[in-house]
Amino acid sequence: MTLSNSKFSRVILIIGFAISLGACGVADHDTQHATHDDHSTEVEVEKGPHNGRLLHSGDFSLELSIFETGVPPEFRAWATDGGQLLSPNEVDLNIKLIRLGGTVDDINFKPQGNAMRGDTVIYEPHSFVVNINATYKDKTHHWEYDNFEGRTKIEPKVAEALDIQTSIAKAGTIKEIVNVYGKISSNTERVRQVSARFNGVIKSVTPSIGDTVKKGQTLARVESNESLKIYSIKAPISGVITQRNANTGEQTNSRNLFTIMDTSTVWANLSLFPADRKRIRVGTPVEVTTTIDGQSFSGVIDRINVMTEANQSIGARVVLDNKDGTLLPGTFVSADIEIANHAVDLVVKRDGLQAFRDFTVVYAKIGDEYEVRMLDLGRQDNTWVEVLGGLDPNTRYVSVNSYVIKADIEKSGASHDH
Repeated sequence: MTLSNSKFSRVILIIGFAISLGACGVADHDTQHATHDDHSTEVEVEKGPHNGRLLHSGDFSLELSIFETGVPPEFRAWATDGGQLLSPNEVDLNIKLIRLGGTVDDINFKPQGNAMRGDTVIYEPHSFVVNINATYKDKTHHWEYDNFEGRTKIEPKVAEALDIQTSIAKAGTIKEIVNVYGKISSNTERVRQVSARFNGVIKSVTPSIGDTVKKGQTLARVESNESLKIYSIKAPISGVITQRNANTGEQTNSRNLFTIMDTSTVWANLSLFPADRKRIRVGTPVEVTTTIDGQSFSGVIDRINVMTEANQSIGARVVLDNKDGTLLPGTFVSADIEIANHAVDLVVKRDGLQAFRDFTVVYAKIGDEYEVRMLDLGRQDNTWVEVLGGLDPNTRYVSVNSYVIKADIEKSGASHDH
């Protein structure tokens, strides 16, 4: 991911704040904590013959691994006593996974070959406190350790300084969009050609090209050839003078003297693909965006041509408000035509999405901690994306500046522990 200078500065800031305030709460995967000691001590993780985490309690040992070859992720365990592999029938094993927010996965085990197989799928993220009780010959052995991934803790003042904003995941609407291109043109229904009622000599001319005039304003004064009386030519509409063919002393000669264009509305002339024609109707909402500065304007399809153009496209017209004169005829535009709305059970903002390992994620916020939620995604539009799985409704998640959370988690260097 490429960061702008401002974004990079924010990432540096979060690192500095996290170090100075002790904000980062990501535990090292390769540590385990002895629960019998008032002050937990960290030791290097020992691996067993199945590449699982090896836990010891006197002569009794337990190897625990997350197994996912050909099956969804689940625990497999092997127990030994004095170095001798025990039958899985001899050990009563229970594991509780305590997730961020207090959810607990309660896992029991059944024999499978020489191993004990957990009866619960370990869903992502694999981030939890692991609480283990193994009973052998009426003696229970207990371990507890942190297995955190994609998790960090950021103090509220730091989050506020970095403008980390959150939203609530809830039901929403996905807009089905057809994207097309086009060009702004003047509203030809609001253009007037002005000529003299009676031919004569032009005695005076007031406006120049580019001047704005009001309806009823005097444009020129003409002396009639027949009556020799002077009369005024007035503006029939308000607008801008785009053409002037009148100078003092000239004869009017029945020609067009002024062209006035009312620029308070303009047309966006769009080119539709024939395949989309049946899905687009008069009245369909449209968001028009200029290719020069990215400004967007809302409107609806006002007209659709009944004939194709030479390139086989079909012309459609959108009338846009232009009272501030922002839209200039000749400007190229893109347009999102909203052809359907789909109500869905759960949506999140696209701006909150980040990549984590092979997943697309958002960062759930619980208290002062943030943790990945791997998403199964559905339909999406320019703002929202449908969530089919991986996130509970009403979860608070980071919707603005989520890249800061990602950077802080990546800084920790935590790996995916199996």
